[in-house]
This record gives sequence, C-alpha cells and structure tokens, in this order.
Amino acid sequence: MESNYAVEITGLKKNYGPVQAVRGVNLAVKKGEILGFLGPNGAGKTTTIRCLLDLIRPQAGKIRILGIDPVKDPVAVRAKTGYLPGELHLEGNQTVEAALNYFNELRGRKSSRQEISALAERLDLNLKAPIKNLSKGNKQKVGLVQALMGQPELLLLDEPTSGLDPLMQQEVYTLLREAQAAGATVFFSSHIISEVEAIAGRVAIIRDGVIVEEADPAQLATMALRRYRVRFRTPVDPEPLTAVAGTSLIRRESAHEVILQVEGEVDRFLKILAAFPVSDLQSEHLSLEEIFLTFYQKE
Repeated sequence: MESNYAVEITGLKKNYGPVQAVRGVNLAVKKGEILGFLGPNGAGKTTTIRCLLDLIRPQAGKIRILGIDPVKDPVAVRAKTGYLPGELHLEGNQTVEAALNYFNELRGRKSSRQEISALAERLDLNLKAPIKNLSKGNKQKVGLVQALMGQPELLLLDEPTSGLDPLMQQEVYTLLREAQAAGATVFFSSHIISEVEAIAGRVAIIRDGVIVEEADPAQLATMALRRYRVRFRTPVDPEPLTAVAGTSLIRRESAHEVILQVEGEVDRFLKILAAFPVSDLQSEHLSLEEIFLTFYQKE
C-alpha cells in the first residue's frame, strides 16, 4: 500500500565523534505539505536533511523518502528530490547558465531551457554572469533554481532565503506555494520564525537534536518575544507596565528610559503604555536562540 507520507523519520540518531548532533528525531511529512523545520543554529536541522538524502549515514533510525529507503537506493531518492544545501559549492569559472545546464544533464535533462530561463527571470538572476562574480544572494538564487527546476516531487531546502533581500524572499515564498499547488512536498529548514509563519502549513521545532514541538504556525505567535526601549518625557515608575502579564523589566537606563521584554501578544501592553508620556518607542524581535532560552531553558 502506497504511503501518504513524503518523509518518514523514526528514531534518527547521528553522532560526530562524541558530539550527538541528532538524538532520536521522529517526524512525518504528508505528501503535498509545506513543513517548516525550525530551530536555532546547531540544533540538528542540516544533519537531519543530509541524512534524508544519504549524504551522511546515521548511527540509528529508519528513513523513508516517498516510500524509498535512501540508504538502499539513494539514486532513486535524489531523482525525485530538489535539494538546496546550506552551502552550495559551484565552479567559479562557469556561467550561471552553464552551471544550471550541468545540473540538468545530471538529472536526465528533465528541465527545458524555457523553464530554467523563466525561473532565473523570476529571481532576477543573470544567466550569463560568471559564478565567481556573483554575490552571496545571487549564488543562493542559483541554488534555488537548480532545486526547483524539473518539478521534483519533494523539495528539501536548507535555509532557502539566506542572503536574499525581503522582496526576493517573497518571490521565493510564491514559488514554493506554486510548487505545492503542482503537487510537490516542501520540507525547509529555517531559524527565522517569521519565515516559517509566512509559508509553512505545519512546523516542527528541533532543539539539541530532538523534536521538542510540532505545531500550527499560528501557535508561533505565542512564542513571540519582543524588547521595547521606551523613553518618557518625564520620570516615570514602570511598575504598572511590568504588572501586565508577560511583561518584565530588563533594565532601567535612567529615570526617563527603560527596556522591557514582552512575551506573546502585545495588545494589553500597548494599551497600558498609551497612558504614559512616551517620547520614543523602539521595538526589536529577538533571535530564535533568545526565544528558545526563554521558553525551553527549564527543560
């Protein structure tokens, strides 16, 4: 019986010498799903993805990709998969077009010249440019085109928007939604909560080599963590602000200025703040690493 899952991982473990990079990952991704694989740097995201393609061998665990065991038949898995590694190594003296034609040859010429040109145009990528002259962002675009071309059944993307500007990130999100609409499954890693919220239908959060949570992206709003630097026109007592649920005082810079941290939704905090004589307000989203320290340090 054919499985409804594109990716099935059971008890996956991978060590690098004494370092346990992955310590028992269990995860299933349905066909046609976009799954965001979220975690701080060093959590085990890249190691897991590389095991899925048999680029590295795990110490233990069972993997099925589109019903295929990648250890027994890695060629069959890679033939059905578009893969974007975290660091794509390209021949610097080639043009973009030559590099993409090379990848196309390796895949049995599944892509037409028109498809490659159309993808490059959407990502504003110059096919005639030498690889060695490309910025980090443009090299990332080459990696995205080679992963997307040929309409693979599964997309495994490691930090797909790394190095891209916000407008180009949005175009990548659109391309991934189109791939899903055409029947592809998308499995992408990220350490940016807003990116996962923007595109994923479901989220798996990995920390220290294990899945600590699977959630709907809407639930990530409860993990929102912001810091506010508030400057007042006159000296104030911030106690009414710190009395708001989820709000804490990080430090008091002066009688006129405080730094506050707010967990979750900020509506109540902003309503209380409106009663104060605020002269300036600066907000920042904390990194995922800082969020994990706040939400998971007790574990």
